[in-house]
Amino acid sequence: MTRGEIAKNYFEEGYTCSQAVALAFSDIVDIPSESLSAIAAPFGGGMGRMREVCGAVSGSFIILGLTQKYTDPKDSEGKMALYANVRELADRFKKENGTIICRELLEGIEVKKGIAPEARSSEYYKKRPCGELVKCAADNLEAFLKELSIL
Repeated sequence: MTRGEIAKNYFEEGYTCSQAVALAFSDIVDIPSESLSAIAAPFGGGMGRMREVCGAVSGSFIILGLTQKYTDPKDSEGKMALYANVRELADRFKKENGTIICRELLEGIEVKKGIAPEARSSEYYKKRPCGELVKCAADNLEAFLKELSIL
């Protein structure tokens, strides 16, 4: 099973898009799954349902940061390397999906306004591309981490 399939399964269990992607990589970071889920939770729905950066993309950035471990504020090379990798990962997602912005990815789908999440039902999953976007983000991250020799 690919990391993308694992992430999609997490999403279909009810986790947010960001949590689903992050949790698909919980085995490679030094953070308990419950804590990782809490860290990723605010990024769901394009950051608290504001429909900004796609939560699946944000989840992949969380894992990228945890694996690259840029922590020293004086390490400008580490910071630049991380930012270059964030941009590369974003570009890969954009190439496949046209954008990394949640509301643009959901264009043409009636999305309720406000902070209350929609009930997860079979109709919810049928009309939204989110499951496939979660899969795409996790598969892209898996391939990229292999290229970086992290996986």
